[in-house]
Amino acid sequence: MFEMLINPVKAERKPWEMFFVGVFYSSISILLVEWIFKNDAILVQSAGVLVVAFTVMFSIPFMFYMFKLEEGKSAQEDKGVFQLLKDHRLAVWAFLWLFAGFVIGFSFWYIILPTTDAASQQIETFCAINNPGNKECVNNILAKDSVTTVFATNKERMFLIFANNIYVLIFTLVFSLLFGAGVVFILAWNASVIAAAIAIFTRSDLNLLPVAILRYFVHGIPEIGSYFVAALAGGIISFAVIKRDIGTERFWRVLQDALNLIILAAIFLFLSALVEVFVTPLFFK
Repeated sequence: MFEMLINPVKAERKPWEMFFVGVFYSSISILLVEWIFKNDAILVQSAGVLVVAFTVMFSIPFMFYMFKLEEGKSAQEDKGVFQLLKDHRLAVWAFLWLFAGFVIGFSFWYIILPTTDAASQQIETFCAINNPGNKECVNNILAKDSVTTVFATNKERMFLIFANNIYVLIFTLVFSLLFGAGVVFILAWNASVIAAAIAIFTRSDLNLLPVAILRYFVHGIPEIGSYFVAALAGGIISFAVIKRDIGTERFWRVLQDALNLIILAAIFLFLSALVEVFVTPLFFK
């Protein structure tokens, strides 16, 4: 039923509609986890992962047909990296709007829910990235106290952020290559972590949500866009393996295009890390 909300062809004509689909999927996922697993002493400890799992289940039909549509475009003829980006730009925009919907939906419910169960693993991930070694980070967040970083320098923080993003990029590429639509797990998980960071920034004050969204979207959009570019590269390779003879000249050209996309994605990640560490703090504390 949910996969009938919007189809890939319509999403490419009106990518912004995916924003509302993302808000709906993320909201219903959190509410289902709250209603079904809130009183389960075991499963409630993994509520954050369950929220992402439900979001993935709702999104996979759309992602599957979107990848199928985009792979069909790649099969038409041999194309360079920039032509590939041009041909798939509407799909990337649809994914970005879907991601934005996930972030807004998760953020809203993380802020207004009376407990942090639905974001427990996301808060731990936030602390691991932004406050490594600080054992009181999670407790401070739960107590709504201020959270300070323990990095010696901005370079140290940038290195950790960039390394973490490259790690996610690799998983995005692997998931896209092996599972196709399974890349939505990376999409939903990162959206939930950013949403947790937004909720932490607002200290559960819904009035600060617009400011928090601006703070994290400044570097978040190019960062997530790079993951989609990597997913596109994985999809192209996967299609080449399935539809073409490995070892042909055409196959090696496809691999070269995919490599160019991956390099471009890594450059975007580096730039987003620079913005996050050196630019964003100038405007947001």
